[in-house]
Amino acid sequence: MTEPIKIWIIIFFLGIGTYLIRFSFLGLVGDRQLPKWFIQHLNFVGVAVMPGLIIPFLVWPDATGGTLDAPRLLAAIAAFCFGIWKRSALWSVIAGISVLYLTMFILN
Repeated sequence: MTEPIKIWIIIFFLGIGTYLIRFSFLGLVGDRQLPKWFIQHLNFVGVAVMPGLIIPFLVWPDATGGTLDAPRLLAAIAAFCFGIWKRSALWSVIAGISVLYLTMFILN
């Protein structure tokens, strides 16, 4: 079997798996009232996932060869502080990007 065919088979089965996962929530549970404790736990999914996605890029960035550097650390601190202060993801991202590029411009 050639490589493109293997890739398309993998994509097909991943699509079916994704459909079944979504159907389990929307098709089977969509018309029922979920327990309050379950909804409270769902509110924390984003808060739990975002650090898991961001921390590896902060601590081991490819741009620096895998070493921690000051601009990225300062940008993460600024984004965290603005996120707590403004309670807005947009302001958090704007602050992080601004501090990152400003410190990279100043240090280089």
